Amino acid sequence: MGALPGQTPPRVKVEQLKQLIEKPSDQIQVINFWATWCAPCIKEMPLFEKLGQTRTDVAVTLVSVDLDLDPNPAKVYKFVERKKLKSTVVILDEKDPNVWIDVIEKTWQGAIPATLIVNTKTGKRTFVDKELHEGDLEKLIDEVK
Repeated sequence: MGALPGQTPPRVKVEQLKQLIEKPSDQIQVINFWATWCAPCIKEMPLFEKLGQTRTDVAVTLVSVDLDLDPNPAKVYKFVERKKLKSTVVILDEKDPNVWIDVIEKTWQGAIPATLIVNTKTGKRTFVDKELHEGDLEKLIDEVK
């Protein structure tokens, strides 16, 4: 569903994202919601990149919510290229956060960064809407095993 390194991240609708979250998988899905203008999002991004490169049991998807404020995805494309992101990156193409936030997670107030971790094998999921630090992702992944 996402772009490979050097490719342009696709725009996706919330329904496509929901399918990714619910699709049975042997991998634990780590889905991070971020924006290019969000300093804490940028700060935690290396944690997701490292996780995606070092664990084969985890699939990382970085979901940009930039289009909410700026309909032109060029900033996201440039950011992905400049940072040489290796994780799957998609751009959420939805206008009204009040509609799509509840589809992703009922407890989410809309703050970013936000991370959803889903294990479809166990049916467990966990959600946090704050900046993560070294070691946090591993603890959250252990919660859904």
